[in-house]
Amino acid sequence: MMMCSQCSQQNSDEAHFCHQCGAKLAEATTTAETATTRSTAQPIQSEDTLWRQFLGPNADHYLTVFKKFSSNGQPKFALSWNWPAFLYISFLWFLYRKMYLHAFVYAVGPMVSTYLTGDFSAGIVWSVMAGATANYLYFWHCHEHIGEIKKAGRMDVAVQETALKESGGVQPYVIWVGVFFYIVFLATLTKMVQEGPPDLEQSPGRPAKQAVLQSQA
Repeated sequence: MMMCSQCSQQNSDEAHFCHQCGAKLAEATTTAETATTRSTAQPIQSEDTLWRQFLGPNADHYLTVFKKFSSNGQPKFALSWNWPAFLYISFLWFLYRKMYLHAFVYAVGPMVSTYLTGDFSAGIVWSVMAGATANYLYFWHCHEHIGEIKKAGRMDVAVQETALKESGGVQPYVIWVGVFFYIVFLATLTKMVQEGPPDLEQSPGRPAKQAVLQSQA
């Protein structure tokens, strides 16, 4: 039995209003408020769920690799290997994972190195660097972006999930864009090697010697 706080009338446990004065019973009010709070409260997503939503494809693989980069809750560097970043054109993998700054560096770096050295093996060095550091760079990329989304205060689960997927995940169209840029990359690289690095320390007498040889021919 529940007693009405207004008139002290005893009412059944199932009653929501007092049978004598019609006042709303206190327990019914508390129950209604609790139900409203539960319906409006947003469930808190686990850290693992947030990372999976951001990573997208191959989330299980990367979460396993990322465990190497954390010790007692503190980030640390550890050697790892990323075959896609090594075997394919490195900047395409970074672009595929929406790491635009790294994609730019790995697109320009090999071309400049090959142009200055005149050696195609410079590109292999960049590929090795990408294979050895891609996972660690990707870990920090994910860590920073997930942290920014969490700080934004998006309490709605659907909105937060959308933000994670838009900021993270992959770009499938990069495969086709990559094919185009790969062709341009090879054509440009070949031309640079054929021309060689600029001769900045050309001797003053060299042009005259070339002119004499041309006149004799």
